[in-house]
Amino acid sequence: MAYGNQGDFQRKMYQGNWKCSKCQTDILELPFEPDPSKSDNLMCRDCFKSGRDSFRGGRSGGRSFGEGKTYQGNWECSKCGSSITELPFEPDPARVGTLLCRDCHRQRKQSFGGGRGGFRR
Repeated sequence: MAYGNQGDFQRKMYQGNWKCSKCQTDILELPFEPDPSKSDNLMCRDCFKSGRDSFRGGRSGGRSFGEGKTYQGNWECSKCGSSITELPFEPDPARVGTLLCRDCHRQRKQSFGGGRGGFRR
């Protein structure tokens, strides 16, 4: 399929009778054919956009760590035992025993070649 000018591109739309899982608004058209087993997880355009924008921190670009909401609590690092009082995500209660403090997380990340500078051999 030749796209040519962006204005020439016409996305195929799928007609149906679905409900938004967040606001219960009727959805009559989607830009993809939904999986029938997942039709209870569909979102209308407005709910999808607001969810996407909140993940991005309300910006048009990607979300950066260190920005946005933090979660306060009283956790313990699973590696060194130090106290963790703030996290950039809400921890899953089933996985609280695997949390790492900032220093242990950085050490683990660097040992796998992560962090700044890319993959290290």
